[in-house]
Amino acid sequence: MGTLFIFVGLLYLCGLSFSQECRKDLLENINFLGTEIKVLRSPDAVHCQHLCTQHPRCLFFAFVRPDSTIDNRYFYCFLMSTPSGQPKAQPSKQGITSGFSLKPCNPDPKPCLPQVYQNVDFLGADYRSLFTSDYEECQRACTQDPGCQFFTFVNGVFTPERIRYKCHLKFSWTIPRIPTIERKAGVVSGFSHNAEITQTFHTVCQGKLFPRTDIKGNNIETLPAASPEHCQTLCSAHPSCTYFSYTSNDDKCYLKNNPNEMVTISKEGVTSGLPARFCQLDNSWVKDAHEGKAFSGSDIRYELVDDRDMCQRKCTEDPNCQFYDYVTESFFDSNYWRRCYLKRVITIPAPPKVTKLSNVVSGFSLKNCYRIV
Repeated sequence: MGTLFIFVGLLYLCGLSFSQECRKDLLENINFLGTEIKVLRSPDAVHCQHLCTQHPRCLFFAFVRPDSTIDNRYFYCFLMSTPSGQPKAQPSKQGITSGFSLKPCNPDPKPCLPQVYQNVDFLGADYRSLFTSDYEECQRACTQDPGCQFFTFVNGVFTPERIRYKCHLKFSWTIPRIPTIERKAGVVSGFSHNAEITQTFHTVCQGKLFPRTDIKGNNIETLPAASPEHCQTLCSAHPSCTYFSYTSNDDKCYLKNNPNEMVTISKEGVTSGLPARFCQLDNSWVKDAHEGKAFSGSDIRYELVDDRDMCQRKCTEDPNCQFYDYVTESFFDSNYWRRCYLKRVITIPAPPKVTKLSNVVSGFSLKNCYRIV
């Protein structure tokens, strides 16, 4: 939490003071200019706006449409900010759509994404494929599968012929992931009690953990995790995770895939376990505070509060906050005492790459469209 974090926090707060107006309009053939924070891929300007809204520091964006004739970076979504909260300039540019973050608009954290995209491929992130008669059935399969967030369907005139009617189900993280966990004396971290950590199921189940047990090999992804229960939640959300191991000395969660066997060995400081499928895990672990750990990065802003419980309440009450850091008066630098850093990451479905491809159809799961609000 060095000088950079102070600057970023002040930059964001300053920006918000100028951009509290809710502006949902999309400006076609206008190119917003500002400091680029991140470049992501997106199928359209509406989805790009949702990405900007969920990024902790994005205030506005510019999206390169596939009909652009002067910029071939099709489907690029540029997330931006400025100290004023307004674009540095707004020149005309064919094929660009720009707009503002919806943060001031009290946005739905799980927006419905019903649009389908003809001749667009959501490349990568596949975990399962099947054959379906049309893209509507492919979308239904994605919606019914808890792990599927988006899909690409190959239609009946695609070449090569052997993969016609193939439906590719794809995954991206829709639960908060901590960018980095650092050991820092005098810092306490935790989660919003309202954070949507898992999908909701009616059937309750107990997770299976194996203390002092390691499962070697078969790693598919390594993520920071605050506890074995947090690691188990991450494994349960990933459709390819068959089991996991959590190492307490460095707070690492190793997601693994081997549906054929599970070979365990005894090892201190490691907890392994199995994911929960189609049932509701006990999520009481989100109420735990983690002494001496900093969930570094992804700051929305910081506020001065009296204690860690008040910081946790601040995070829980803020619909944008997913996790937090609180700096106690035992931290070595008194300039940081009592700071409550509110944090979040993007959790809407986000394809890793979007490209033009004839005779395919892509789209998103409709799970969020059927929720009872």
